[in-house]
Amino acid sequence: MIEKIWFDNHPLKYFMWPLLWPLSLLFGLISRHKRRAYQSGKKTAYQAPVPVVVVGNITAGGNGKTPVVIWLVEKLQAQGFTPGVVSRGYGAKAPSYPLDVVHETSTAHCGDEPKLIFERTGALVAVDPVRANAVKCLVEKGANIIITDDGLQHYALQRDIELVVVDGHRRFGSQQLIPLGPLREPVSRLQTVDFVITNGGEANDNELPMTLEPDLAVNLSTGEKVAVKELVELVAFAGIGHPPRFFATLEKLGADLIATQGFADHQDFELDALAKLANQGKNVIMTEKDAVKCRRFAKENWWYLPVSAHFRSEDEQKILERITEVVKEYGSSTA
Repeated sequence: MIEKIWFDNHPLKYFMWPLLWPLSLLFGLISRHKRRAYQSGKKTAYQAPVPVVVVGNITAGGNGKTPVVIWLVEKLQAQGFTPGVVSRGYGAKAPSYPLDVVHETSTAHCGDEPKLIFERTGALVAVDPVRANAVKCLVEKGANIIITDDGLQHYALQRDIELVVVDGHRRFGSQQLIPLGPLREPVSRLQTVDFVITNGGEANDNELPMTLEPDLAVNLSTGEKVAVKELVELVAFAGIGHPPRFFATLEKLGADLIATQGFADHQDFELDALAKLANQGKNVIMTEKDAVKCRRFAKENWWYLPVSAHFRSEDEQKILERITEVVKEYGSSTA
């Protein structure tokens, strides 16, 4: 219901307005005060010895940040850098921090997105609610450029470049701050970032259009790859910020969908909870982010669909050139 109030102009918003509007004002007041405290020097923000690139958003929920992080990590690796990825590990609880993400790390300890980034890229990944501690850990291990998955509003960490990802279809909904709307910061914040990346939909003149392009479906048990349209009687589920986006992608690929189920973002799964859903069809398909949590108990007919971020060549060059400029400012030690 909150999604409908935020993004679909549901009539219930008129009943909720008197309750949520004061809370939204309070949220904005606290948010502005916090940012100004770091900008003025009243609070000290950690300055890393290497460039820091933030990939974030100004709305609550998933907009496609993680595919952008993966794209950026892979591009930097191809140029000879050793990127390290920082995450707060949303929804997870580690035995201790900072936590290095490795193949054996449980998603219950690191979160689904850090594990996905590690598995896709093999990059150094560290999780810590205090992002500065994760940065220090990664630099000690040899990272010469830091990418933060989310963290636009984490002003305790200084950054050199800010990339904001926008859902091109839902945009900013009611354009109100949390909890009246989906905004973590006002839309005017976009005027101060380096790049605004629009995931799907129509990009404005000052935005870089990005698409998420699906690959072949991958079997969780065997690693076999097939076209989605070859999988009969598919049951699809997704625990991401906007599940309908995943289901729409499957439909475009000609999927034989017989049932779909959306879950909350970062949903933790157990076999018993999915068994009834899986029994409705002959095959099950999920997002790659969900797959990192389901691999340990996946059946032979369970698949996931990886997607990758794609940019126009000229926009890709703009981002990489900006990073090169910052790297030069830090000196040759980062190269």
